Amino acid sequence: MAPRASFPSSREASLGLPWQRKTHSGCRGIGVLLQQRNPSLPMALSNSVQHADISGNSVKPVSITVLEGRDLKGIKGDSPVTYVRAEYNGVILGDSPKTEASPEGHVKYNFTITFDCNPDGPHYLDDIAHKPLLLTLIEVLPKEKKQKEEKTVNLGQAVLDLLPLLQGLCLFNATLPVYPLPGSPLETLRPDAKCAIDVSVSVPESLLSPTQLSEGNLLRVTVEAAYAVPEIFVPAGPPQNYMVGFQVPAIGEKECPFVFRNGLLKLGGEKEPVPRPKKWPVANILTSGGLNIPDSFIVGGPYEEEDGELTSAEDREVRIQGEIVKKRIVWDLERRCYLDPAAVLCFRKRIADSRYWPVEITRVPMVGSTKGKGGKGEKGGGGGGAGGAEEEAISFHGVAFVNLVPLLYPGVKRIRGAFRVLAYHDSEVFEKTKVLFSLFRDVGIQGTLNKFGPMGMYVPHTKALLGKNTKDDKPGKEAIIRKKEKFSRPSVINSTEELLCFVNLWRLPTKTWLLNKMFDVGSLGKISSGNPHLGQWAQVSTIVRKDASDTTIDAAVSIFQNLEGQHYAESGTFLVIEFALDRPLVPKRLPEELASRVKEMIPPRPQLPRKSAGAKKAVEDYHAQVTSIAASILDEYHELFGRQLAEGFVIDSHTLEDQKCQLNYELNSSGKYFAFKEQLKHAVVKIVREKYLKTKAFDNLDQLQAFLSELYVYLIDQMHVALNQVLSQQSPSPPAPAFTTSEQLRLFAREAQTNEDYALASTYYQERLARDRQDIGSWLDYGAFCLLTEDTLKAQECFREALALNPNHLHSLLLCGILAVMLENYEEAEVFFENATCIHPSSIVAWTILGLFYDMQENPIQVEMAFREASKVQKARLAKEKPPPESSDGGGRKNVSAPSSRAQSIIMAGEELISEDTADTSMKIQPDSLEPTTLNLSHPEEEQLVVRRTSKRLSTVTSKLKMSTQKEAAKPVGVTFEAEHPPVLPPQPTITIFMETINFLIEVNALQFVHRALAHELLCPQGGPSCDYYLVLAQTYLLKKEYSKSEECLEMAVQIDYLSPDVWAQKGHLSYLTGNFSEAKACYERTISFVTDAKEIHFVYLRLGSIYLEEKEYDKAKNIYLVASKKSPTCLTWLGVGIACYRLKEMAEAEDALSEANALNNNNAEVWAYLALVCMQGGRQLEAEQSYKYAVKLELANADLLQEIRQVQKDVGFGDPSF
Repeated sequence: MAPRASFPSSREASLGLPWQRKTHSGCRGIGVLLQQRNPSLPMALSNSVQHADISGNSVKPVSITVLEGRDLKGIKGDSPVTYVRAEYNGVILGDSPKTEASPEGHVKYNFTITFDCNPDGPHYLDDIAHKPLLLTLIEVLPKEKKQKEEKTVNLGQAVLDLLPLLQGLCLFNATLPVYPLPGSPLETLRPDAKCAIDVSVSVPESLLSPTQLSEGNLLRVTVEAAYAVPEIFVPAGPPQNYMVGFQVPAIGEKECPFVFRNGLLKLGGEKEPVPRPKKWPVANILTSGGLNIPDSFIVGGPYEEEDGELTSAEDREVRIQGEIVKKRIVWDLERRCYLDPAAVLCFRKRIADSRYWPVEITRVPMVGSTKGKGGKGEKGGGGGGAGGAEEEAISFHGVAFVNLVPLLYPGVKRIRGAFRVLAYHDSEVFEKTKVLFSLFRDVGIQGTLNKFGPMGMYVPHTKALLGKNTKDDKPGKEAIIRKKEKFSRPSVINSTEELLCFVNLWRLPTKTWLLNKMFDVGSLGKISSGNPHLGQWAQVSTIVRKDASDTTIDAAVSIFQNLEGQHYAESGTFLVIEFALDRPLVPKRLPEELASRVKEMIPPRPQLPRKSAGAKKAVEDYHAQVTSIAASILDEYHELFGRQLAEGFVIDSHTLEDQKCQLNYELNSSGKYFAFKEQLKHAVVKIVREKYLKTKAFDNLDQLQAFLSELYVYLIDQMHVALNQVLSQQSPSPPAPAFTTSEQLRLFAREAQTNEDYALASTYYQERLARDRQDIGSWLDYGAFCLLTEDTLKAQECFREALALNPNHLHSLLLCGILAVMLENYEEAEVFFENATCIHPSSIVAWTILGLFYDMQENPIQVEMAFREASKVQKARLAKEKPPPESSDGGGRKNVSAPSSRAQSIIMAGEELISEDTADTSMKIQPDSLEPTTLNLSHPEEEQLVVRRTSKRLSTVTSKLKMSTQKEAAKPVGVTFEAEHPPVLPPQPTITIFMETINFLIEVNALQFVHRALAHELLCPQGGPSCDYYLVLAQTYLLKKEYSKSEECLEMAVQIDYLSPDVWAQKGHLSYLTGNFSEAKACYERTISFVTDAKEIHFVYLRLGSIYLEEKEYDKAKNIYLVASKKSPTCLTWLGVGIACYRLKEMAEAEDALSEANALNNNNAEVWAYLALVCMQGGRQLEAEQSYKYAVKLELANADLLQEIRQVQKDVGFGDPSF
């Protein structure tokens, strides 16, 4: 028989190796752990060296003075003899003198105790953060006969939170309620009495230096409960300790274990109440009331606002079932820990590198120890538990991957959510978190009882490393040498502990000397078959693949399958946990700072002149209203009796009275009299407020009547004054109103812009600005036009002018940021975008553009934050909207019935359209059913880059769709649904946040952001290659004159949605620009046949009418142009009507139409040319010559039209002054 090697246990092996955790860019130095293997190395392991990086590590005494107690009541009466026992961190600090209370229950103790806050001692910052000082009130009973020692009874206990010492305070006072113990006389106090103790806490100087106060942080972690735990967990049987644990950097790079013990297993049936208090994570608090942390509660909240995994509408039922019906394990413990500045940086970097934090959960049987140390509190700071419990094997080992990335969002200090619990597997934990050791399995339960664990700041004793109670404490050096000798001998593995050690060795990168070790794994099967415990825990595979690298081993050892841990995934267990910080890891700029930065970048503008106000202005307004009403009444009178005056009827007093009665009747019956009163009301109110200073209600009716009488007399007098002014002098006529409005000018500019007449478009935009330089929309439209013409400097000037008029205007801020990005002023751009989201937090476009900007900066965490906020805003907006009635039938019916309903909304123009639409239903392809392989398009460079990086993600998104949705989408229109009704879900967004942003960006010609947004739309689970996606992509190619790529996109859009008028309009524009007028004509005719107009229907009318004119279909051209003139009249629409009428020999109508066109734009040479033709046909020589002169002066570019004019001039013999 081969000799058995004396292998160390798994925990001993894991703790003896320096490579248990992969280095996080310096966050886990291995020097300290190397010292455990060889104490003779130069770097010492003393605690002072480990804390050398901590500023102000000198001993600082903490003094607690118990001043007095109130409302005390003892067993033997109202004047008990009591004393106070102070206990901290499991150590009794001292007892106060025994003092008799007054009959009222008051007693003065004036008792002071002190302990040292020392990084080398048992009490330091982490203890002060999460461990309270316990003050036990004890009564001394009188001695009875033959009694040698006096008896004492514990009355109650007070709990003192020392956290203010970590907030910079050197002195604070507190009044602590004394919570009575069961059976204590304090339970029977009168209702108005409350037993309390006054204490004072002081330190000679702050425990934290100014740097630690300003740059450090306080982490609070609350483990609430694990819901939907496996059904195999039952309250009966041996008691079990349910624990949750993980590690966090606390001092520099050294980690602090967070262990939450003694979870309470509960059966389902009712939901945990909220709010409910959080509890201290210590074990030696004797009263139930003292367990609650003051002013700290679990408040819960809507699932949608959480930061965890189960927040979607589909998970709502899972949450409700888990939190009400199924079993749960409740902790409600809050663990606090101070993070020094170096630890804050390490914590932040670890989150950025790994994103996920492993939170382990396990079950350990609670078995009493014969050598436990009674009266000592927990040293691990992680909740109650048997302080002297034997080290027992863990079971049901699970892990929840908590995404802490939201803590890196600017201004975020707290995250809370539900996270799924999965079976603990080393490979999965390493893949997600880069962690190569388990807190419970590799460190051990007893190892976590040390202040900062075996992997943390303090190096524990050897017996703590081994997790066993031994009689003698052997030197650490001998133990480490012995372990090294054991690892140096080849062996046959014959025990479970040796197998665990083997696994720990072979699953980790190690030094070269491990490559030469031989392991006989032939007996592994014997171990698993002969060890029932191992059979429950693991399955063994003996396939080992080694890479003979100089520094690493890549071993594929599938040892642990963790069959017990699989119960969590099968039961759908989820853990509700909260991480909170005193200050955010990434500070957020204040709104005032952003506003001041914007004001610095935008030049100030002079304030508008103040409008005159006061009593004089109020009277002038009243005169103006009286004058206006008088003019309206005169117009009404002339309309009724003007003919009688013209015919010379004699008007006597009787006739005047009749006319007055008739006029009054007409004014009352038509409602004009009431309109006049409303018109005059505002002016009267201003007189009452400004002249009479009446702004409050009258005290009685007499005062009101007296005031009304006085006001009436004054108003009548002022009315006569106003009428006399009108009759005595002729008022100057008001200036003629502009013939075109600002909106018409905008349409003219867009029209010229579409026809690529940029000079004319610029003229229209500038005319809008000349009319009103205070109009923000005019500045933004002109700036967007400059973006199209690539005049970025002028565009920047326009956007800044708009922002100067209103610093809080959303679109101005966004466009200033976009221009800053184009000019590579990224710091300014970030200020603009952040200010936009700060002022308008409910803007989806603002948050999405901010995310696109961070995407350009390659800041994935900020990208995730911005897109997440945009999605939240969209969900909140949808929640306010009333869901449609058909939403209760599920999404499948609505999607299937959409083609038929859309088909009914079409006006059939002929048999060809009818036949094409009949085949349309079978040709339509749902966006969700498209495969990624159909995207054989040439994307913009940025979009191609994103698509290549995330092509794997795109393929997995499609596979994650639920089977029910796919089945419903495949059903025919006439399908009958099952009897059971699916749950009613909130309304889903019709478009994604990216498509909503794209609509804004394409409107302002910000193509750089459009391409990036399209890439995200393609990868969005709710988006993808939809009709809108291909339509916008086609528009961008069309602007770049890449017609072949635009055609490919439009073909894909037609396949997805054959009934979209916008798609057909875009196809018509493409054909028109490429010279294929027959195809353009067919597309335009199809576009106008829809009931729903396309977005740019005006340009469809213009181009279709021009095609009709070219093909000499003048009747159709006239009708199309008339429709366009009715909807949105412009010079070009009336010009088209005039040309068509002229060709149809309808000279009168042609002249009217051309006159309208000339009134809208008197600088159009073609209008003057056709006016010349009409005048020559009508024989009007002077007008014909004048029209021809202006046509030549404006440089008529149509050579054929100019030749036609000269031919007509020859025919009629006039028209050209040069003849």
